[in-house]
Amino acid sequence: MSATLGTFLSILQPDWSIRIFERLGDVAGESSNPWNNAGTGHAALCELNYMPEQPDGTVEASKAVAINEQFQVSRQFWSYLVENGDIPDPSTFINSTPHMTFVRGEKNVEYLRKRYEVLRDEPLFEGIEYTEDPAVIYEWAPTLMRRRKKDELVAATRITAGTDVDFGSLSRHLFDFLTSRGASLKTEHSVTNLKRQKDGTWNVSVKELVGSTPTTVNARFVFVGAGGGALHLLQKSGIPEIRGFGGFPISGQFYRTDNPAVVAEHRAKVYGKAAVGAPPMSVPHLDTRVVDGEPSLLFGPYAGFSPKFLKKGSWLDLPGSIRAHNLGPMLAVARDNIDLMKYLIGELLAGKKKKFAALQEFMPTADPKDWYLITAGQRVQVMKKDADRGGVLQFGTEVIASADGSIAGLLGASPGASTAVPIMLDVLERCFPDDYLRWVPQIRTMIPSFGTRLTDSPATARKVLSSTAKALHLAS
Repeated sequence: MSATLGTFLSILQPDWSIRIFERLGDVAGESSNPWNNAGTGHAALCELNYMPEQPDGTVEASKAVAINEQFQVSRQFWSYLVENGDIPDPSTFINSTPHMTFVRGEKNVEYLRKRYEVLRDEPLFEGIEYTEDPAVIYEWAPTLMRRRKKDELVAATRITAGTDVDFGSLSRHLFDFLTSRGASLKTEHSVTNLKRQKDGTWNVSVKELVGSTPTTVNARFVFVGAGGGALHLLQKSGIPEIRGFGGFPISGQFYRTDNPAVVAEHRAKVYGKAAVGAPPMSVPHLDTRVVDGEPSLLFGPYAGFSPKFLKKGSWLDLPGSIRAHNLGPMLAVARDNIDLMKYLIGELLAGKKKKFAALQEFMPTADPKDWYLITAGQRVQVMKKDADRGGVLQFGTEVIASADGSIAGLLGASPGASTAVPIMLDVLERCFPDDYLRWVPQIRTMIPSFGTRLTDSPATARKVLSSTAKALHLAS
């Protein structure tokens, strides 16, 4: 998020100075690290939680279409940067990977069929395929079907134009671009406090982690893109807009294999359905990942709990975030999410054998000797005030900005990085309203569909999808 916003500002307002502070020894070491996220390239092509079945049995596509629209905005911006020579070979961060959904059982098959019927005429989902034929599924992803019971009802969808994205690599490319244009990047520097001055600027207290005296930097605008650490910093800023917000941290694990023989058999991202009571981010999926040019497979996630807000955070992160103004919403969330608590407790108590059995439900031939557990990044879900229930748990992202636009930050997680570009365009509009009007023509050169909906014009959607696929060297 920070890299994306900085890149926009560097292009749109090159005379402004940009200073970046990173607590770790390198950028993109937390949630943007490729092993800390699934790198799906969230386009709602395979993620069922964007199209839940309603109580009356209907399935509605608006949220899935909106997520896809946002991802296409990101793809256009990345394409512009590649074509302009601002970031290098796109295969270092994005690669073609079919997106599939795989379900079992009569009820789930019926649901997936209805989902396909709704999506097949949507311009952004052109080319979606559906089958209940085990032989066809075997052709698409043989590991799903090998040794599976012949009488088991199964169904799958596939879109070959899906992608795998290494957001760590992309973030590093963007920061390299920024520093090449004069931005200052300081790693191993922690921001410890934010204090508004009488003139509306901000004093940013920065501490070098090894050996230096704390310093203060004065800024006209501050963006807090600190992942799970953003809540604490926004609370320290004292802006009223952060009142009532809390964070609920969820950790996770994935099974990973790098065995070339196993990896070669499965080239797709395959999503299933979440267990009853499970949060949306726990949807099981068997994913091809390409990191540093090398493919691997991930399966998960297995949810867990840690009070840390960052993978390399503090055990006091959660209790240290509690304030009088957010205690009520947090207690209301606890009251209304008993199923989630039961699910997390069940996940925490699950042993390796039970976890591996979940992988074998997807991939019956999975052999324990080929797989090992890795710990994923922390997700801090947003808890906020709600007029009716007192507080709600939100499974998306939330931009918090001061009324004067001098500071902004991002809370939440999914779908996160895939929609970084439209989210940061929103930050630009909210925080720099006068400049934004002046910037719009240049934004349109970078994002041709800016201000429109691709889904309203099949011809335009087809053209944009084709042009970005060509620029990013992807299957169209």
